This record gives sequence, structure tokens and C-alpha cells, in this order.
Amino acid sequence: MTGAEHPRPRPVPRPGPPRPPRPAPGTGPRPPTGPDGPAGGPGLPLDTEKLLAARLHAVKVRPYLADALFALHVVEDRSVPTMAVDAHWRCYVSPGFVARTPVEELAGVWVHEVSHLLRDHHGRGERYARAHEEPGPDERAGAGTPPAGAGCPSAGDRSRLRRNIAADFEINDDIYGEGLPLPTGAVLPSLLRLPPGLLMEEYLRTASLSALTADLAWLDCGSGADGQERPWELGPDGAHGLSRQQRDAVRFRVAEGIKGRPGHAPEGWRRWAEEAFHPPQPWRQLLGAAVRSATGAPGAGENHSYRRPSRRSAGVPGVLLPHLSRTPPRVCVVIDTSGSVSDAELGSALLEVAAIARAVGGRRDLVSVLSCDAAAGIAVPVCRAEGIPLIGGGGTDLRSGFARALRSRPRPDVIVALTDGQTPWPSAPPPCRTVVGLFPRPARAADERNPEYVPDTPPSWARTVTIG
Repeated sequence: MTGAEHPRPRPVPRPGPPRPPRPAPGTGPRPPTGPDGPAGGPGLPLDTEKLLAARLHAVKVRPYLADALFALHVVEDRSVPTMAVDAHWRCYVSPGFVARTPVEELAGVWVHEVSHLLRDHHGRGERYARAHEEPGPDERAGAGTPPAGAGCPSAGDRSRLRRNIAADFEINDDIYGEGLPLPTGAVLPSLLRLPPGLLMEEYLRTASLSALTADLAWLDCGSGADGQERPWELGPDGAHGLSRQQRDAVRFRVAEGIKGRPGHAPEGWRRWAEEAFHPPQPWRQLLGAAVRSATGAPGAGENHSYRRPSRRSAGVPGVLLPHLSRTPPRVCVVIDTSGSVSDAELGSALLEVAAIARAVGGRRDLVSVLSCDAAAGIAVPVCRAEGIPLIGGGGTDLRSGFARALRSRPRPDVIVALTDGQTPWPSAPPPCRTVVGLFPRPARAADERNPEYVPDTPPSWARTVTIG
């Protein structure tokens, strides 16, 4: 028979090109096999026993993360590239990825994903995007990440990927080792010759991550890593999600465990535990608000004057009553110039003097500066912050500074003391409002003559703001 009568059978085409597999989050280039890998096909069931064994291994080698690891709820999802988390502490898992990944590497992925949640990369990514990025059409529409093979990623997806890479930079440099093997080609700051130990926001501000977005288009740790929801996530109304209070409780327990046994956690985790529930305060705004509150309070800058009769004089015939006038309050800034205050802190104090002058309406003639170590100097009116002489370098006794400020004529309405706190304080409150700007110091001061010396805390009658 001829070929026309019996044509050769053609292979049945596949529904689409095979998608490349995704290695563990934060790892290198794609291997040349499909997402379900050689270990199984689309119908492969999730190996729950292996997945939970990997979590137990992660708890064994990172015991301070146990509360967080056990708080994650596993959701099987074949559309997830590897493993990913959302902001509600659900962990989405690909059965094929679990089947082809060794237990030790799976344990590292557990730690990687829960680190995104503990460090609030979801909320931080959202805040960074609102402040520094223009949302693309896919972000505004909530389209999420396009599937592999859909072409070049959109601008919104590149922004999402940059945040994910920066978040991986923050955590990958200190979570591996000591029982968790570092995956081949892990996404580390050294790929771009960046220093380790920085935060996600610092990597986004200081480095261009565009060179990595093409090679790492497969990387997807879920909305828990960057703040952008995915189509396969269950969302805030889905089952088994943690409430905000429950998430905060998990973070608190982990932070307390790290602080209780600080030698068992890397430096990055110890820093996180210190700041988790005591975040750095915007001290410049707080100090400015304290000064404005003190200068604008009743009694500050108020005095009686006969320049204009009081309206109440009409009720007392033959008696001229003065009216209550309000003038801009006078502020005396007492700067601690003892040897324990660094030059950088003195420079910061001078910057605050200029800000205090702005807080009283720009009237620099109403602001005077007094340098004080063991003895008080002369109150100098403010002309320019850089021209203020700061004399000192000895011991510290701000009591003389307060006494000298109160002897000034006219007497100040507000006293602002900028100090490191290693000083005795007046036993009685001064007859004016007081604000203390406190340079941070360790709880126990280093005194060569008396190692047990602990300085007194600022008195309760002063409004205290920690500087820095």
C-alpha cells in the first residue's frame, strides 16, 4: 500500500508547553523539567507525612521558631510553584515540589516562608509600594502573577518580584546553616555585591534589582512576601486564616523566646526580636510635638497687661482691670556637653535647636542655648545654630543648668534639656514646663570608679522623648 492510503500516525499534541519547575524559594535557575518533576504527574497526592517531617526537622534546628511554624495552616494547591504564604498564615504547597525535594531542604523552605510572615514583609511591602511605586494595571486589578509561559512580566509584576527578591535578601543571609543546608544558587545579597544584614527597604532603595527579575521570574513566595495578593490565595474570608490578634500573639511568643535565649539565634533574629514590639519612634516628630505642646499650653507666655483694658472692667465701675495677653513663649535649651556625649550627638542637638526655634514661630530671639557639664555656662541667644558655642567635656550635673536657666531674665516659659541622662536631676520640678530629649544609653552606665552606678531616670514631671 502507498503512504497516501496509510499515513503515519502523528503524536497527540500536548495542551501546552511544559512549565519549568521552580526550585526552593530564593534558589537559582530553573531545572529542565516540568513543575511536577520526574517524581510524579498532575495527579500526584501531597506527601503530608514528608512535609510534616520537614517541619519537625525545622523545629529541631530552629526551636525559637516553633510557635510560628506550628501556626501555619497547610493548603494543597497545584497552581503554586513551590511553597508560598499569604498574610493570614496559610502555607500553600505544591505536591510535586514536596515529592522531589529532600526533607532537609523542605525544612529550609518552611523556615524561609515563616520568616516572611514574622518580619511582616506583607505589610512592609504594601507600605513601600504605596510610598515609592506606581501600581501597574495588574496590581490595581488584583490580577496577581501571570502563569509561566505567558510572556514577559508586566510592570506591576516586576515591582512585585523586586519586593520578593529584596525580602529574600533580608532573610536568606542568616537563616541557613547549622542543620539547614543552603540551596544551590540561593538568592543572596552577594549576587549584586551588596552587604548582608540590611532590611528589605534598604535593598529596594539602594540597589537596582532589575538584572535579576528576568532570571527569577519563577520566584513566588506569595503575598506574605510582598503584599500583593495572588489568584490562588483564599483571601481574608477564607478558612483557617489567623486574625490580626492571633498573628501578633505568635510574633510576641517568638520574640520572647529569642530574647530569653539570645545565644541561640543569629544577629538578624535578635535585632528583630528587640524591635518587633518596640519599633523605632519618629523621635524628631515626637520632640517637636512635645515642644509645641509645652509652648502652647495654658500659662506659657501668658501675662497681664494694662495696654488694653479687660472687658470685665465694665462690671467693676471705677476699677481698671488688666487683660490677659499672650506672647510667644521663651524657650531655654540646656545642652549636655559632658565627656559622655559624642560630637555626633552634639551636632544633632544643634539641629534640634533650629527646629525648636521653628516651633515657636521662627522667633529665634525667644530661644536661648545653655551648655552644661558639671557647671553651667552662659545662656546664648540663637542667631545661627552653627554659631552656638558648646563648652564642656567634663562631668555631668544638669542641676546647675536648670538653676542657671531659671535665673535668666526674662525667665523661660519652657526648658528643653538635651542629655544622655547620666546626671543628677533637680529634686523639685521647675516652675515652668520641661521637655527632656534623651540620647539612648545602656541601662547600666560605665563608671570606672563605681561599676555598680546606675543613673537616675528622668523625673516624672518632665516630658521625655528618646532621641535616635
